[in-house]
Amino acid sequence: MASRAQQIAGHLNWPKGMLAGQVAIITGSGQGIGAEAARLFANEGAKVVVADIDAAKAADVAKKINESGGSAISVAGDVLDENYLKDLVKKAAEFGNGKIHIIVNNAGFTWDGVIHKMTDKQWETMLAVHNTAPFKLVRAAAPYFRANYAVGKAGIVGLTKVIAKEWGPAFGVRANTIAFGHIATRLTQAKEKGAFVTTPDGEKIALGIPGMGEPPKDGSVAFADIPLRRPGSPSEGASSILAVASPLFSYVSGQTIMVTGGRNM
Repeated sequence: MASRAQQIAGHLNWPKGMLAGQVAIITGSGQGIGAEAARLFANEGAKVVVADIDAAKAADVAKKINESGGSAISVAGDVLDENYLKDLVKKAAEFGNGKIHIIVNNAGFTWDGVIHKMTDKQWETMLAVHNTAPFKLVRAAAPYFRANYAVGKAGIVGLTKVIAKEWGPAFGVRANTIAFGHIATRLTQAKEKGAFVTTPDGEKIALGIPGMGEPPKDGSVAFADIPLRRPGSPSEGASSILAVASPLFSYVSGQTIMVTGGRNM
């Protein structure tokens, strides 16, 4: 009886997945939250375009999705390269038979520096990665995807609201931003582990937080500023992206969704 009820429930909802037949570009999806999002989207029936600066990691994510019965391609490149963004859109549209339904602007990294010590290069690189690149990608993809969803990442709140206001009435596009708290990725692991990214001119930028993971020196509880007392996992972060892009959020647009474990309440 229970199995029959489950079978009926499956048919009433999304038997082929909540994103069945939709084409999704996910930048920064060679690892971390992006890779988890790519897998979750594929599990829900999406055709996933794995975009990442690391060609080997992007190819591996796409390969595993295809081997597990999903559908994915990898298109490697640097989001700071406008020609790459155009090529990414072109290949995504070909993969989707002329359509792109979802864009997840997830690519990014941190380059720490207090204001009075931050160089012009640091400032310009952070703006380029987190604001200019998402804008250029959305602009390039506009002819193909102005019929469904756009999903953004924290740092482009203004762009998200503009997309929601301008393309919502005319094309039914939804646009939302997800603001992540402490998610356990290479960006929040101990800096001492040596993770880094390389800029287009070859400069290596160290990633992580100094001393992360060590017990608090003042004897306080670890992650005391997070009510759930722990970091989020990449899978939990990716699940929020899936939710926002799915029909479950069909009446949510122009919003910033806080995924922080209760931090900053």
